[in-house]
Amino acid sequence: MTLFRFLPGDGNMALPWRHCCRWTAGSKVGSSLLHAVSGAVTTAGRREESTICAGVRGIAGTKVTSANRHVNLPAVRISSTLLRHSYRSMNTTQNVGCLKKLHSDAKAKDPFTLAQKDLSNLYDDIRKELFVSKTELKSLCEYYFDGKGKALRPMIVVLMARACNLHCNRDGDLLPGQRSIAMISEMIHTASLVHDDVIDGSDKRRGKNTVNEVWGEKKAILAGDFILSVASIAMARIGNTTVLAVLSQVIEDLVRGEFMQLGSKENENERFKHYLEKTFKKTASLIANSCKAVSILVNSDPEVHEICFQYGRNVGIAFQLVDDVLDFTSCANHLGKPSAADLRLGLATGPVLFACQQFPELHAMIMRRFSSSGDVERAWQFVRESDGVQQTNYLAQRYCQEAVKQISKLRPSAERQALIQLTELVLSRDK
Repeated sequence: MTLFRFLPGDGNMALPWRHCCRWTAGSKVGSSLLHAVSGAVTTAGRREESTICAGVRGIAGTKVTSANRHVNLPAVRISSTLLRHSYRSMNTTQNVGCLKKLHSDAKAKDPFTLAQKDLSNLYDDIRKELFVSKTELKSLCEYYFDGKGKALRPMIVVLMARACNLHCNRDGDLLPGQRSIAMISEMIHTASLVHDDVIDGSDKRRGKNTVNEVWGEKKAILAGDFILSVASIAMARIGNTTVLAVLSQVIEDLVRGEFMQLGSKENENERFKHYLEKTFKKTASLIANSCKAVSILVNSDPEVHEICFQYGRNVGIAFQLVDDVLDFTSCANHLGKPSAADLRLGLATGPVLFACQQFPELHAMIMRRFSSSGDVERAWQFVRESDGVQQTNYLAQRYCQEAVKQISKLRPSAERQALIQLTELVLSRDK
């Protein structure tokens, strides 16, 4: 069987594919060769993800950091010899089992329970920050801060802050600035959802009508802007210019990522790199930089800052990869939004890009953004008949393994173990 290696950020962590899960199609085993390299191009804090899959021949990877200014990317080539097979839903139990096996010494901790105390009044405090006298604007801004969200980002920030505090031989309790960063992360995330729904013309979010569907696009845009402005004021109030710069980078990345999503790449290798860069900017940058920000408030060691950044980066990318898988495997009612939404928006996510290796017919559809009659249905079927879902899920697993590798460099604590446990929850989530 062909061996795979993935290099999420560090070429030294590549592991043979056989050490993880295998999938079968009837009596045949699917296999492929993916040649690429992990890299980044950064200037003054600007990070751009690169293709991260490395094939059996192995290509030396370059470690991605949050500070390096430039990394030369070698030529990237993706080739494949893939056996077609019937679609099977992803087996998350297998993936989580593989992750547990690699870290069997870590006791399972419940991240939600550990963070509950610090998050109990989070949404109340956010609503206080967003206080305005105008009733309609108040209703707009508070619409998604109803306490029914997953609060994943502030939970990660809270756990990372406590883990960093304990790593530095301090009391584990949060500093006021660290809790503010947890709030800011949720505010930036929510503002981006409001704007995304306007751009995408979405009418459903979290199982209810979107802000733009209820109040209209113009008011939705203004509400998103207002939430960002309040978040910016909260950043400045922390009083640390480095933290301000780090969190401001998130907003820049969100805008750049949205522009990237509007475009496509003709070359298939560049297309996958483009997809991962966009994924980092739109999803992972917020988690990575928020984790880095809470570490800055308690520790002056750049290595610790980098550990926190890399954990957030890898978990964030894995989270989005799983999200892209769920668009093909979970029903609309369970997701709280229409399934196949990405295809209808003209977006080629991981499952489609992997499927393109088996079904070259997808290339033309991707370039025209699935705009022709029947494109969405045909693309859906191609993904079902390919190993695109499995490949994307395995890629998410490798990112989670790298996240565990990074966070394990901190001093042992319940919060550190909870962050490890969180990677398993990312892989096994179904909505």
